Amino acid sequence: MQKKKEKFLDKIVKKDYNNELERILEKKSFDESAKNLLLNILYKIEASYKDYEKTKRNVATKEEYIQKFIKMIDQNCENLTICKMNSEEGRVLGNKTFLVDNKNKRIICYPIERKLLYCIAKVSKNDTIIKKDYPIIDKTLSNLINIGNNIEMVEPLRDFNGYSWTTIYKEIESISYNLIYQNMRILLGYDFLEKWINNKEFIIDYMELLKNRLAERYGTRNQKDIIKVIEKLSILLEIKYNPNEKQVLEKEKKEIEENLSKINNKEKFIEMITTQKRDLAEEIKRIDETINHKELLQNEYVRRNENLPLKKKIFSVRILSKLMSKEREEKLETLEKLNSLLNPKKFVAYKKEMEQKEEYLKLLETKDLEKEIENMLIKLQKLFLKCYKLIIDKIENKNQVIDAIYEFRYYSLLPFNDEINISEAKEMEKELKEIRGLLLNKAQSLKVIIISAKDKNIDEEILKHIFTIRAIALEEIYIKLTKEKDKFYIQLFDEDAYEEKIEMHHFNNINKKDLEIKLNKKIKVFE
Repeated sequence: MQKKKEKFLDKIVKKDYNNELERILEKKSFDESAKNLLLNILYKIEASYKDYEKTKRNVATKEEYIQKFIKMIDQNCENLTICKMNSEEGRVLGNKTFLVDNKNKRIICYPIERKLLYCIAKVSKNDTIIKKDYPIIDKTLSNLINIGNNIEMVEPLRDFNGYSWTTIYKEIESISYNLIYQNMRILLGYDFLEKWINNKEFIIDYMELLKNRLAERYGTRNQKDIIKVIEKLSILLEIKYNPNEKQVLEKEKKEIEENLSKINNKEKFIEMITTQKRDLAEEIKRIDETINHKELLQNEYVRRNENLPLKKKIFSVRILSKLMSKEREEKLETLEKLNSLLNPKKFVAYKKEMEQKEEYLKLLETKDLEKEIENMLIKLQKLFLKCYKLIIDKIENKNQVIDAIYEFRYYSLLPFNDEINISEAKEMEKELKEIRGLLLNKAQSLKVIIISAKDKNIDEEILKHIFTIRAIALEEIYIKLTKEKDKFYIQLFDEDAYEEKIEMHHFNNINKKDLEIKLNKKIKVFE
């Protein structure tokens, strides 16, 4: 009776979501193909989200996710074009599958549901979510977090279909961005990142909150190491994926090196600042004289327009006056900064900022970019696993250990690169084994999981496969241990389906009396 009631309520909720989206789409000028595609996305998410939420843990509720999806369409999608192959819009895309114009809230996309959902997530983001107090990384780290969140938004649609969980690596927009974002989500919590991404004001310093949260949970040393690696990865990935930004960074690197060269000779630096101040003061004086003298302003209007192309010409003296007033404000601001640099404390802070920028920008000199990114990703995973041990230490009850097992299973199956997932990465083999052992010990002490063998090594060899099986409900997993010609094999069952037979290569001399489970019998793993 209770199940029937729940199904009935689900249908009501489903109908409400559909109606809500349809009401919003009625106000939009999208064509029918675009509207149908959006309704199909909603339908599929409703069917798959329950499995996604169970499998991944620590994510938005189904209601929160769908409301977010509908809100993004309502507030951030003004112009949506679904294009066909060989169409005019298709020619605009070139070899891309979509185009997103955040400024004008415009999307052009081929009729691929997961791509359209990615576009909707992307068009809803602020380009920068980090204060300018963190130069260089204010852009690169903002991109890392935003892209990671966009990929996560697509995951319920991409990897879940209502009855199975499958990850196709080539369908993930960026495996590296995704992995780093999932590291951050597990360590910091879904809510923290979601609030950060949706923060519209810069009153709150989320970088400071990030440091505090990591330090509180995992210690100051781990916090510093993790942030340093993530910051460097954000720059390396920006260099890899964004050639235009790379050029901007290279130009900035050259300027910083020149500035540091001058700073290191204090006398020359003060002389340079004094000269710049004098020049700026003269320019401000000239602007004041020009704005307040009709004939001078008219002459300036003619002089500037002579050298400008038609599209950039200034169309009135009044507009020129406003433009020059703005230039005056900018020069005053620069003058103020130069004055502050003559203050010893401000000078030290400025020098420190330049040196910090230089350290970041030295990454542009990286010879083998792909190798360096891989090395930094490995370093980050080892730091992540070190912190995950602290998460396990704090587990106190059955629900917490079940959540941790699901979460670590999800992490183990995350793609590490184009070919392997985390569980297959040899570089983290030792750390992964240690975490599995700690989790199994905790689960067995809380009577959540069976003990399969008296020897801990054999027990882990049998049970470790629960961390790589793609069953939705781990509580429904059965295990069977068989022996054939002096060789032991493990089979894992999810209801009636089972994984392939796995040979226990290292433990073929097991004695039956060393086992806690019977041979050739299906045993439920979770008690």
